[in-house]
Amino acid sequence: MNDNNSICRRHFLKALAGTAATTVGFPYIVSAAALGKSGGVAASERITMGCIGVGWQGGSNMGQFLGEKDCRIVAICDVDKNTLQGAVNSVNKRYSNRDCAAYNDYRELLARTDIDAVSLGLPDHWHAIPAIEAARSGKDIFGEKPLSHDFLEGRAMCNAVNRYGRIWQTGSWQRSETHFRFACELVRNGRIGKIHTVQVGLPSGHADFAGTAGKEQIVPPPQGLDYDMWIGPAPYTPYRVALLPKNWRWVLDYGGGQLMDWVGHHVDIAHWGLGFDNTGPLEIEGTGEYPRDGLYDSPTRYRLTAKYRDGVTMIIAGGHNDIRGGTKWIGDKGWVWVDRGNRVETEPKALKDEKLGPSDVRLYESPGHWRNFLDCIKSRKETITPCETAHRSATPGHLGRIAMLLGRKIRFNPDTEEILGDETATRMLSRPMRSPWHV
Repeated sequence: MNDNNSICRRHFLKALAGTAATTVGFPYIVSAAALGKSGGVAASERITMGCIGVGWQGGSNMGQFLGEKDCRIVAICDVDKNTLQGAVNSVNKRYSNRDCAAYNDYRELLARTDIDAVSLGLPDHWHAIPAIEAARSGKDIFGEKPLSHDFLEGRAMCNAVNRYGRIWQTGSWQRSETHFRFACELVRNGRIGKIHTVQVGLPSGHADFAGTAGKEQIVPPPQGLDYDMWIGPAPYTPYRVALLPKNWRWVLDYGGGQLMDWVGHHVDIAHWGLGFDNTGPLEIEGTGEYPRDGLYDSPTRYRLTAKYRDGVTMIIAGGHNDIRGGTKWIGDKGWVWVDRGNRVETEPKALKDEKLGPSDVRLYESPGHWRNFLDCIKSRKETITPCETAHRSATPGHLGRIAMLLGRKIRFNPDTEEILGDETATRMLSRPMRSPWHV
């Protein structure tokens, strides 16, 4: 919790309880719920939260936090009034009151000093600015993947989290799943020998999540949507139904296509198994198939090859049949493959039933992704997917995007985070922002 706020609440409750016990003639009564009795959580131990962006993933995250007894959502922000009101209604129904505040502008929510943490569920082009401002305002942050819309935004976000001493959790929830951790532990403990290749299979194409593909004619924004605020720092384009609410991810000004939608999942797991959470590739090259016309301009089919230290080659592909979906580490003694749905396969096959010993490397064990965030707010310990880890997981995607657009290999120093010998590629590590927005 916001340390000063937490201390003030604790002192207030203690003083109030003491006064109630000693005052004669005009007693103060403290409810059992306020003191954490009757199965409740004491107000002094409760984390107050605001949710910014609650349309899809942000709404799902809000639902997760609503299920945690020691978390209290007190404010919601969204640029769509209909979405905003629906989320506020859900929060009020959960708490059986009408206390949840509604905001159109995230800056008003962040200005509140009674909020300990925020959950950000925004389009990629809006990941950096609110996160940095939240850190500056002393709030801990649950942010979505990919960490950032471009590389330098990600570094700025990590710098802000570090500077202001905030707790950060990225929505790369696969790390909180037992079978993903087990697969990574097999690799980290040398069960398949020295790793030489990692295959990361991601989705391809442009999934029509909103059922709006093809509706690209320019029309007025729907009533209740602050479209100019939604555009924010990104280049302006007239409103089209095909862009909002979910298919913005296929437009490179606002999202990063399937590559960036998934890099924070399967590449993140690949790095975890390799122990590469604080490094990146030395070079990367690739090809992508880009649509020639229409609103959607992210690659529908792509293949990247990244070279890391220790002789490791990572292939990241979408739409290529030789690369299976999920993450597969290949060593000189076998391989391990993992994907969603509790699926783990190994060669030798007996590895799948391997029991790790007391001397083996054991990775961070999370009690649940959202629960882990709340626990770390209280303990001030690092979460399972901190900002730096998310930045490094997204790095191959950012560099791969540049390599595909330029059609050439990118050489990179992961220690200094500099592209080597290519001024054009270096300029593409960031993008200009529409005034007045800036990082």
